[in-house]
Amino acid sequence: MPIGKVKKILMNEETANRVVRRIAYEITERNKGAGNLVLIGIQKKGVDLAKAVKRCIKDTEGADIPLGSLDITFYRDDLTKLNQHPVVMGNDIGFQLENKNIILVDDVLFSGRTIRAAIDELFDMGRPDKIELAVLIDRGNRELPIQADYVGRNVPTSENEYINVEVKSGGEIGAVTLHDREV
Repeated sequence: MPIGKVKKILMNEETANRVVRRIAYEITERNKGAGNLVLIGIQKKGVDLAKAVKRCIKDTEGADIPLGSLDITFYRDDLTKLNQHPVVMGNDIGFQLENKNIILVDDVLFSGRTIRAAIDELFDMGRPDKIELAVLIDRGNRELPIQADYVGRNVPTSENEYINVEVKSGGEIGAVTLHDREV
């Protein structure tokens, strides 16, 4: 998906990582600790964000909570509109979902379709007690009635804009930028 030049810097690296720490704190506060939590990141950048949240929870709570990754490719409702050869990254969930409180993590929430696909796939794998959603950016423009429980920042955008979350080589979250889509 071609994106144009940077229109606006929404968060620098320091701010983005401060926001990740706040999200991690809110997750453990609302869930009264990390006892029954698991983190599942949606491929690709949701996994990086989930890793960052996991590090923060470990630093503050001393808890090493399970982390998984979810590839929603075959659960998308627009699969036929995608590339004829979509890139499948696969799932990596090495724990049971039954009776767990899942924190589903993605970088940017837009239409809600990715989250719907992720929830469908999770329920095909088991029946958790609860699923909550954590996102770094909520950009509005919902097509489905889906709302995040933990939001780093709300950034209303048009459909002609794109938000890029930079992920550094070590998995740290870098700058978050707003772009116009190239047409």
